[in-house]
Amino acid sequence: MTIAIVALMLLAYALIASEHLTHINKATTAMFAGVVGWILYLCSGVDQTLVAEQVFVGHSAYMCSIVLYLLSTMAIVEVLSVNGCFDFITEFLRTRSTKRFLWGIVLITFLLSANLDNLTTVVLMLIIMRRLLSNQHQRLLVGAAIVIAASCGGSFTVIGDVSTLMIWTKGAVTPTAFAKAMLLPALVATAVPVVLISYDLPTTLDIHRRHIVYRGDDHAMPLWQRVVMLFFGIVGLWLVPTFHRITQLPPFLGSLCVLGVVWVLNEVFNRSSIRSEQPVLLPGSDRRLQYEVLQVIMFFIGVALSVSALVETGAMNAVGKWVDSNIHDIYVFSVFMGVVSAVLDNVCLVLSAVSIYDVLPDGSAQTAYQQFFTQNGAYWHLVVLSACVGGCLLPIGSTAGYALLKSEDSSIWWYFRHISGKVLLGWIAALIAYFGVDYVLRFLL
Repeated sequence: MTIAIVALMLLAYALIASEHLTHINKATTAMFAGVVGWILYLCSGVDQTLVAEQVFVGHSAYMCSIVLYLLSTMAIVEVLSVNGCFDFITEFLRTRSTKRFLWGIVLITFLLSANLDNLTTVVLMLIIMRRLLSNQHQRLLVGAAIVIAASCGGSFTVIGDVSTLMIWTKGAVTPTAFAKAMLLPALVATAVPVVLISYDLPTTLDIHRRHIVYRGDDHAMPLWQRVVMLFFGIVGLWLVPTFHRITQLPPFLGSLCVLGVVWVLNEVFNRSSIRSEQPVLLPGSDRRLQYEVLQVIMFFIGVALSVSALVETGAMNAVGKWVDSNIHDIYVFSVFMGVVSAVLDNVCLVLSAVSIYDVLPDGSAQTAYQQFFTQNGAYWHLVVLSACVGGCLLPIGSTAGYALLKSEDSSIWWYFRHISGKVLLGWIAALIAYFGVDYVLRFLL
């Protein structure tokens, strides 16, 4: 039965990687494979009552904690967006100067993705970009820079990406140590390809004419109210790791608390519109933000179900032993993972990679190789770096990249010819930066 489950998962991974060819939504494939995998596992002769009441419940709790965090983050961004809290980005970027526009949108994307999950950031920034740029070729280049900046920005904080959130909730890293180790590689991986992309853009950009955003009533929310809401939303999410460290409660409770505060502010600041029964939401507003994030959530649930079934069969443990025996080098393994992440969604890659090994307690590592798998060990950093940066080698390697293809109706071949080489150079530079920092830290300590 284990062979049947592994074969099912390999077929599902192949379908996920070829979504652009089969046009079968990868969330559907992942959900089907995850459910069928668990059914096959229950039919393999195990104690069904024990599995259903104890084993599966443990995996479900882990999945639900991630899902609730993503849902609360999506809701926070939706409330902020509806109230015009991100309108300053549009006004700040309204310039024909390529240098100011490109680096401005990259910097804002990088910083936002460090606090919000990077898919939410990508969809938000792509919507803003389309409001400003009229030339499709320019939008593709700038959109690629947005995808890279969001993926790299989300890779240096424990709340910026699903992959970092997973290794944090697993106990593999601590927020401060992780940010220190990953900040420089993330900056390098962003800067190198963006510099190269800037050479492909003209000196001046084709900008749409300014238009007034109508929000359903006769007045916009005052600037100070939007600033207050944005402050509590962003800073509140930044404090989620502190909330988790103090209370030891799951991170999603902290994000739900932030959502509660932002929602109360929304009710207070819009009380006149609510009382007069005017629409607070703009009719016909862009709902892609919710649609894309909900797809990612369903995809994550399916992949988590699939990987957890493989864990229970012992297949993931067997993979770990094979890697230890035949590769025995996390640096080579990380490069391999980066290449795989170019064609396989990085959520699949990270969830599989973190399931291969357990986090070793401090002081339990008996060899230098085992030291890589302790808390804040190099393995966990390289998994994230390979998945987030390597996933940008091709647009199908991440949901953010796929969102760009659908948004601009582009092709993988265009991305490969114009962007992949630049990302590869950025990835190599990021690995050099990480190894340099790691060497210096080990030397000093």
